[in-house]
Amino acid sequence: MSSLVKALETLIFASRWIQAPLYLGLILAQVVYCWLFMVELSHLAHNALSTSKISETEIMLAVLGLIDVVMIANLLIMVIVGGYETFVSRLDLEGHPDQPEWLSHVNAGVLKIKLSTAIIGISSIHLLKTFINAENLSEHTIKWQVIIHVVFLISALAMAFVDRIMTQTLALQHKKH
Repeated sequence: MSSLVKALETLIFASRWIQAPLYLGLILAQVVYCWLFMVELSHLAHNALSTSKISETEIMLAVLGLIDVVMIANLLIMVIVGGYETFVSRLDLEGHPDQPEWLSHVNAGVLKIKLSTAIIGISSIHLLKTFINAENLSEHTIKWQVIIHVVFLISALAMAFVDRIMTQTLALQHKKH
């Protein structure tokens, strides 16, 4: 029975590698976002250099769209690198000059907080685009975008609060031992 349990535990632990193709898929999504960025940048450059007049608002909306793509790409990197490191296998990056500072203390709680912060940033960019383009949007659309953004903020605060409580509880437990 002991060898059966050991084999089951080995299988369960090895099952984490099933996630590796998911991270490879996210890397592919990163390539797609890079392509999208280049397409949008070329449209912006073409429109800015063309004979037709492009307004400052249109330029601002296009630049915010580019920032949005970059922030989503950053979110992808956090999920790919942080998720792989946390749930699949350690990355052997000790001493690597490009190792992200946050990676040295990443865990599921830290990753959730970083992801929620990135989502708030992305939502903020969308909301800014909405406010700049408010005259072309319905009040209903604007209201729901604000509500969704506030829900993201409240969710992030709740996650940070829960993470803080868990960290304090673990610290107290370690003091007792």
